[in-house]
Amino acid sequence: MDNRQKKSSVVIRIRKELKKNWQLYVIIGLPLLYLITFQFVPLLGNVMAFKNYRIKEGIWGSPWAGFKYFEQFFNSPQFKSILSNTLLLSFGQLILGFPLPIILALALNEALSPKFKKVVQTVSFAPYFISVVVMVSLVNLLLDPHVGLLAHWLSKIGIEGNLLGMPSAFRPIYILSGIWQTTGYSAIIYIAALSSIDPSLYEAASVDGATRFQRILHINIPGILPTIVVMLILESGKIMNIGFEKVFLLQNDMNMISSEIISTYVYKIGMVKAQYSFSTAIGLFNSAINATIVVIVNKIARKVGEGGLW
Repeated sequence: MDNRQKKSSVVIRIRKELKKNWQLYVIIGLPLLYLITFQFVPLLGNVMAFKNYRIKEGIWGSPWAGFKYFEQFFNSPQFKSILSNTLLLSFGQLILGFPLPIILALALNEALSPKFKKVVQTVSFAPYFISVVVMVSLVNLLLDPHVGLLAHWLSKIGIEGNLLGMPSAFRPIYILSGIWQTTGYSAIIYIAALSSIDPSLYEAASVDGATRFQRILHINIPGILPTIVVMLILESGKIMNIGFEKVFLLQNDMNMISSEIISTYVYKIGMVKAQYSFSTAIGLFNSAINATIVVIVNKIARKVGEGGLW
């Protein structure tokens, strides 16, 4: 059989496969088209970071600038403060917020009353449906120094003043409000992982006289450890991509020193000041750091024997 015959036979097999399962390919094709159009094609715009972008000449017609805008960002007076603010917010949210859904899932798994479990799940899950704008409005109302209920309680223990205007209070406000909003939703993944653990393991542990804490320590946690590792890798990839909307809405002139992060700085440089190449360079640097962190965390996870994303 020559090459032409081989090619024709392959084409015939492909046509038969498409004709047989065309519905499946249509279902796959729509999200694939979405990904290509809105996720991969825009990546070509990153070349703007290496060019002196001019609107009249377009991205490809603009002259090359090399690493000029990366150097400009690294040498700017705001670089250290913006990077440190981004990392402090991200790591604070990761260190404080990541274990809490696991603890909540383990606690609910040990709850004896099904009604109590449902009530706690509903109450903890409900804040996730609150939009960022509504969340920030609630924070502003609760912490208002004149009419805020939470501000009134805090004043009784000596914490007074406009907390939203204090640079030292911005990070705790952001992290704690985020924990309140997302803990219940994140716990669902671990609750599902706990439900897949073989019940015979609990029976054997009970026969051996294991306490509830010992069952959690030696059965539950090892059972959901692969899920924890995967979620940790995914969360690590968001370290530099901390939410823009919430930070921007909570931001004001008084707390700017601790609230200015990379995403808000990119918005102001790119959209407000129209420095498109400079803002693209900052965004590309941000994405490169995120990709590097994901690769490193995944490699560490594989080395310790708990698997990874790839």
